[in-house]
Amino acid sequence: MKQEIDLLVNYPKAKRNVEERGNEKTEVDRALARQFGKEFFDGDRRHGYGGFSYFPRFWQPVIPTFREYFGLTETSSVLDVGCAKGFMMHDLAQLIPGIAVKGIDISSYAIENAIDDMKPHVRIGDARKLEFPDNAFDVVISINTVHNLNREDCGQALREIERVSKGHSYITVDAYRTEEEKKRMYAWNLTAQTIMHVDEWKLFFDEVGYTGDYFWFIP
Repeated sequence: MKQEIDLLVNYPKAKRNVEERGNEKTEVDRALARQFGKEFFDGDRRHGYGGFSYFPRFWQPVIPTFREYFGLTETSSVLDVGCAKGFMMHDLAQLIPGIAVKGIDISSYAIENAIDDMKPHVRIGDARKLEFPDNAFDVVISINTVHNLNREDCGQALREIERVSKGHSYITVDAYRTEEEKKRMYAWNLTAQTIMHVDEWKLFFDEVGYTGDYFWFIP
């Protein structure tokens, strides 16, 4: 456990003009994005996704990797921390029939607009205090979420992920390896409050007791 591994290797890679996006973004845009409301998901591209809709080409290529790596079956249970509109959960349920999926997100807008079949399985929730028992899920997944908290709260969220999992979890976080990547990351970033060098992240995982797997988002 606790290895650096890219389980999103088959997630489609978008072509990004990081410099252009950085020049366009203002602190007003970032403040609006951090509300995680309609503007972030379905508003202007300057504030977030510019339209957050379901497309099978995104998560369906990733689910087989999760299934193989974690040994997921129809008897498995998975929690998605930062589930947004439940798209990854939908594809888990589609490709692994019978699997139990749950999701939480801080955004009431995302939960209210979740994909229809996942609405019974998602709820508004706080990553810093997951309202589930200890060892409740076989696997806990959190993609590009915990870094949206400040350092102290990020650590608390990682401890919560650790608590509710049965020893298997996977997160991705904003990170950098070089000064050039750091510059690009800060230009690109809209919502993250905790961004660190990859080596700093590894030390942080040890510090807070996170023992799951991880990888980086580096634009």
